[in-house]
Amino acid sequence: MNRTSIERVARRLRGAWGELLEDERGDVPGWVLITLMTAGLVVVIWALAGPALASLFEQAISRVSGF
Repeated sequence: MNRTSIERVARRLRGAWGELLEDERGDVPGWVLITLMTAGLVVVIWALAGPALASLFEQAISRVSGF
């Protein structure tokens, strides 16, 4: 490759990279999926750990109130 062809390739890459940086549309379906999956994980974890956490809280309150 000669110098002019390398410069052309570099210009094309800079142009393509600039277009990617200026694209502000984002990936809405991806963010929706991440949000829904996170909410689902919170619900599952809360369902599994909720009773144990409630029991732990009640024990802590009863110990503090016992004094």
